[in-house]
Amino acid sequence: MKLPHRRQFLHLAAAAVAVPAISRTARAQTYPSRPVRIVVGFAAGGGADITARLIGQWLSERLGQQFVIENRPGAVGNLATEAVVNAPPDGYTLLLMNAANAINAALYDKLSFNFIRDVAPVASITREPLVMALHPSVPVKTVSELIAYAKANPSKLSMGSGGNGSTSHVAGEFFKMMTGVNMVHVPYRSHGLAFADLIGGQVQVAFGGMTASSEYIKTGKLRLLAVTTATRSEALPDIPTISDIVPGYETSNWFGIGAPRNTPVGIIERLNRETNAGLADPTLKARLTDTGATVDARLPTDFGKFMSEEAEKWAKVIRAANIKP
Repeated sequence: MKLPHRRQFLHLAAAAVAVPAISRTARAQTYPSRPVRIVVGFAAGGGADITARLIGQWLSERLGQQFVIENRPGAVGNLATEAVVNAPPDGYTLLLMNAANAINAALYDKLSFNFIRDVAPVASITREPLVMALHPSVPVKTVSELIAYAKANPSKLSMGSGGNGSTSHVAGEFFKMMTGVNMVHVPYRSHGLAFADLIGGQVQVAFGGMTASSEYIKTGKLRLLAVTTATRSEALPDIPTISDIVPGYETSNWFGIGAPRNTPVGIIERLNRETNAGLADPTLKARLTDTGATVDARLPTDFGKFMSEEAEKWAKVIRAANIKP
């Protein structure tokens, strides 16, 4: 008499375990049932905005709902991140993340959120090298020569950046930390202003995006020494990497998609799958990489590991250089 009761109990237990899994699967299959917001922490027209709109258009076509871009500039992306962290974890509010998110995690002491803890990695999109550019008056043509010149002339070289804690600033401080050279940091209100003074010779060195510097390099107004990624850029295959001379040096501008913590795994996996399909599409890939970026498809777990490594790396640089916002 006891055996049927035990068998019935086991069936009920198995059914109870299966219900959440079925619920998660059903939720992912019906997602999205209404428009989705992608919040961008920078103004319209910039690299972050363009990347978000390209991915948003692709996801709209694939998933049958509008992915609406919401620009919320301010505090170097922190306002947008805070808005997404505080949104319901239902997959309908996403964040267009970039390298600044990992830098800000250590740069700002009193954020209302923890970037690594509170933002779930969804999908990586692209990575783009910075370039190490010099004013032609500096008598060096290689990274090795620059290191030797800077050590022989301490504090003679000035390094312009887009401001304290900007990607260009921490890239330069990382180089200084790994090589032991001393270059005087000169912060500007934007990368454009830093490169304007680099062309004028007011500063001698700057790390910047490929798009902002390509025109000046082609006309000979600046000398391109190296790219900052671990491998050479497809757009600049003849330009060496800094890591050729300084092993372990690597930095890049990167973009990816994040969601509020506790967003259902099924929804994250579907967004990741559809985003990666877009990165493999020749037309979308060409549009994403026409400024020198490289598509960087990853699974959510791999992207999360990368985000953590970035935050840890920049925390060390920020502490060592005593960078304040």
